[in-house]
Amino acid sequence: MSKIYRPRHHSIKSGSSSAKGEGQHGSSHVSVLLDEALTGLAIKEDGIYIDATFGRGGHSKEILKRLGPQGQVLAIDRDPEAIEVAKRMGDERLRVEHGSFTKLKSWISELGLAGKIDGVLLDLGVSSPQVDNPERGFSFLRDGPLDMRMDPTQGMDAAGWINSATNEEIATVLKTYGEERYSKRIADAIVKGRIIAPIATTGQLARIVADAHPKWEPHKHPATRTFQGIRIFINDELGQLKDCLEQCLDVLAVGGRLVAISFHSLEDRIVKNFIRKYTHGETMPRKLPVPTEQLVIRLKRIGCAIKAGDDEIALNIRSRSANMRVAEKVA
Repeated sequence: MSKIYRPRHHSIKSGSSSAKGEGQHGSSHVSVLLDEALTGLAIKEDGIYIDATFGRGGHSKEILKRLGPQGQVLAIDRDPEAIEVAKRMGDERLRVEHGSFTKLKSWISELGLAGKIDGVLLDLGVSSPQVDNPERGFSFLRDGPLDMRMDPTQGMDAAGWINSATNEEIATVLKTYGEERYSKRIADAIVKGRIIAPIATTGQLARIVADAHPKWEPHKHPATRTFQGIRIFINDELGQLKDCLEQCLDVLAVGGRLVAISFHSLEDRIVKNFIRKYTHGETMPRKLPVPTEQLVIRLKRIGCAIKAGDDEIALNIRSRSANMRVAEKVA
């Protein structure tokens, strides 16, 4: 695959926003905030833990090392390639399921384990192996099919959507999910560009965005926010995260831990608000008298948000945007 257009007067380093888990000098998978996540889970030897975003299994492998013969890891992932990695691990204590983590509650209920889970780990965002494979269409650094689906067997790909959506729909997605300031201008350029030729590759889209973007940020590709917005929309990442978080409350045992690692502000805000909702109860009007015992308090926050340290960022540049939050179920 040929590399895409990059003007010489700009320094561009990042291949895709919200990517997790790669060393700076290669494509080997490195789990972000690994030690911190394991500490947050408070692992017990005979515990049952859910890795709801298995990826390439970095967190699951380390959890298994800390479990005894009776411990279990239940892993789920939308990506068929991740499922194949899990199957090859050959550990009888690991059970794997292909699908979205929005099916978490139904799957755990089928196993008869609802309310018995000691910890749930959510390592959000797109994984480095997905970003680094141009055939998956997540990155603008190498040309490839414009796909962007976490599960390539399900739903419409990014090319299908970008070539059929209206100008207004595209602008809304870029602004809402990509937080792109110039969303309308870029949407106009995309619609005009697809008239000349259907947009089928990451390289085509990245060039259109780069040419349309009036203000490039230092060390950041101008298509970063556009690619992020489209990817989040295509995979319904924020909607599925909200759904999964609510289900975590039903599968966790009292005393069980929820550990969520996010890679951009939209994800982190959802996690933060979810924890706040169940640690303080539903927000009520100030003048409405609500007895404390009527507030639904189901979680206890464990510490503050945790970020990667300088040493980890030096080894893994993608960890710089990571944010980890931990909560414990109390009811």
